[in-house]
Amino acid sequence: MTEKTELASRLRELLMGLPDEALPITYQQAAEALGLSPPRTIQRVALALETLMREDVAAGRPLIAALVVSRRGDLPRRGFFELAVALGRFPADPSRHEVAYRQEFARALGRA
Repeated sequence: MTEKTELASRLRELLMGLPDEALPITYQQAAEALGLSPPRTIQRVALALETLMREDVAAGRPLIAALVVSRRGDLPRRGFFELAVALGRFPADPSRHEVAYRQEFARALGRA
């Protein structure tokens, strides 16, 4: 198992184990919970989230990556939206991304 897939697996386990009231968490909180140390901790979390997004789309599951947001607001980073569009999960129109995200977040809380 590569470091990226191992980290993605640990991240999925972390997110699935958190109570709903603790969600969403920030990229920084995810990095800390996974015990990551610099450099590039946030980038490593983001890459693991991208792996989870690809796995979830392939399996027809809600995007568990929707449970991780930027500390500068209550939405994921731009890369989340770009990949969600590329994977066909979100509409291409950026004005519809926030609504699509809120729906995906609600589905992800079900951890399906």
